[in-house]
Amino acid sequence: MGGNEEAAAKQAAAEGLVDNEGPTIFDKVISKEIPADVIYEDDKCLAFRDINPQAPVHFLVIPKARDGLTRLSKAHEGHKDILGHLLYTAQKVAKDEGLGEGFRVAINDGPGGCQSVYHLHLHVIGGRQLTWPPG
Repeated sequence: MGGNEEAAAKQAAAEGLVDNEGPTIFDKVISKEIPADVIYEDDKCLAFRDINPQAPVHFLVIPKARDGLTRLSKAHEGHKDILGHLLYTAQKVAKDEGLGEGFRVAINDGPGGCQSVYHLHLHVIGGRQLTWPPG
């Protein structure tokens, strides 16, 4: 999650996209308007490969219904089921992708957290030794 993510997050903030409830690029992926390399789908979420991978395996897990989840800090008690489902799906797909030795799940929140798309999404990263701190 290098400089490109930071620049994209700053641009999203400058364009007023922070917490914007309007359609995002992920809504277009869900509706199949934009192609994506989908690796898992069920009635609640979608997992697809990141177009700018930061490791040999890097995919995103997103809820199909945003329901106000523009960012994690906007979650309320009614979101607990989908948040649990997203994490469960992240580990299931990680195992399916051969990441049994370990992986990282990251959620960028807001401009300071390098969030550039305001539709909650989990980054699942692995396939190489990850370092700490992450950045």
